[in-house]
Amino acid sequence: MDEKRAAYELRAPGGAVYLPGRADFPRLDDHLVVPEVTRDEIIKGRRVVAMPALAPHGDQNSELDFVLRGLVAPGYQVSTDLLTRVAKDSDFASDTSIRRKGEDPATGTRYLEEIVFEVVSTQSERDVRDKAEEMQGRGVRRIFAVFVKGPRRVCEWSPKSRRWQPLDGGTRIEDPCLVTPLAVSALLDAALADNAVVEALIAKKNPVLLNREAAAAAEGRAKGKAESILKFLEARGIAVSQAQREEILRCNDLERQDRWSLRAAVAASADELIKEP
Repeated sequence: MDEKRAAYELRAPGGAVYLPGRADFPRLDDHLVVPEVTRDEIIKGRRVVAMPALAPHGDQNSELDFVLRGLVAPGYQVSTDLLTRVAKDSDFASDTSIRRKGEDPATGTRYLEEIVFEVVSTQSERDVRDKAEEMQGRGVRRIFAVFVKGPRRVCEWSPKSRRWQPLDGGTRIEDPCLVTPLAVSALLDAALADNAVVEALIAKKNPVLLNREAAAAAEGRAKGKAESILKFLEARGIAVSQAQREEILRCNDLERQDRWSLRAAVAASADELIKEP
């Protein structure tokens, strides 16, 4: 909502610093509003109150954070509600953003967001458009919006047409900030979001997933060997009790199975096969 007031005195401590060669942009952290104290934001000189979210907005924001945190590439940082001074008369937060980690040596402050996602529910079209224009003007490379009112849809801001361009559900967003392409459908479906994060973690060589993957592969090899041993015994006419069958199938020790495989050709009984010296 907008509050029409004659003036505002919400500038955070520290005056604006304008950077030569950067179109006189103020520093990212020279705020017109006081972070984490007021809900006010400034969009093109207009005071806007950033209201708490209702369920559709809050739920979608949570899903968005989950997916992007999983897919973010090494060296990049995901942030929620990060307040940014994008212009002389604009100081507002995006719902979720991705920026390079560390400090920009050219400015002595954090890096500017490279990708921004806005969740749009009750915001006015004017506010959403103005925010996109201001962020694009500051240098944010890509700006996306997830519209949750009515049919849910994902759009990308087009600086050329100055419009939101709808993205098909089959579209995959590719960007250096992401370790794997982000399927637009994963932003709209919780199950697909889970799958996208798992794929990204595998691409990042997450040790827990890799260990489980290796364990599952080893278990599969052991099961295959056990079944081969049983088939070989059956072909030789060697009787195998239910208890012996379960012991052979339960064994995951590949070295022990190798010994059983050699004995299977000469053992006179299943007991002789599985006994250990």
